[in-house]
Amino acid sequence: MNTDPSASFLARHEFFIRRLHSLCGLVPVGAYMVIHLVTNASVLDSPATYQRLVYQIHGLGRLLPFVEWTLIFIPILFHALLGIAIIRGGLSNLGHYPHASNLRYTLQRATGMIAFAFIMWHVFHLHGWFHFDAWLSHVAKPPWAAQFRPFNATSSLTVAMQGVVVPTLYAVGMLSCVFHLANGMWTMGITWGVWVTPSAQRRASWFCLAFGLGLAAVGLSTLVVAKNVNVDDAIESEQKMLDAKLNSDEIQPGDAAHKRWSREELRALRED
Repeated sequence: MNTDPSASFLARHEFFIRRLHSLCGLVPVGAYMVIHLVTNASVLDSPATYQRLVYQIHGLGRLLPFVEWTLIFIPILFHALLGIAIIRGGLSNLGHYPHASNLRYTLQRATGMIAFAFIMWHVFHLHGWFHFDAWLSHVAKPPWAAQFRPFNATSSLTVAMQGVVVPTLYAVGMLSCVFHLANGMWTMGITWGVWVTPSAQRRASWFCLAFGLGLAAVGLSTLVVAKNVNVDDAIESEQKMLDAKLNSDEIQPGDAAHKRWSREELRALRED
């Protein structure tokens, strides 16, 4: 720890802060990203499979906002804002030392900024950030925001991925997130002293590369399939599942009204 009283808080506690920052990037932020991408990839099997997983998530009921904020949103904001503070305190030396480690240093910071901007937009685009009526009625309105509905999981996701611009932005953002996580795992191993020898670092590089390529393949495949789902077929499948849950009282009609688009609303979104 830096004991210079004139140093900034970050400088005086740099050892602890950097380790906390790297740990938060892996757990829970990185772990959640992997789970999120794998869950979304269930659409590769069928819209019904994806819808079942979404129902399981929303089965948390009133606990869901607590889980989202404590395990997802707050850790992401903490990791991102602390990362910005760290970036502001250091400059890339790529121009003076143009070798692989410096390129990774620069890309880690660049993809971190892209990933943060993408996540903020992604949550706004699909969920609208906040769920109170005044916000959703006047600010976070489709077709630019709050397009996803959990009880129309696949059909609303497909409608949200219309055109070329939105899927392209999702591909760039997702790949930035994947690189930031995969390369961050490698740097975290150095920060925590897991791999310190050159041979151990080379093996870790190959592992992180394979992990990143695999996760990128999962994300891109999901994006392609989700964009090209037959919306009418997805609506039929989702409606059958919803009717079954309404008949068994697993879902109340009031919940269904707030968490799904009607056929007419989906049709209007497709035409926008």
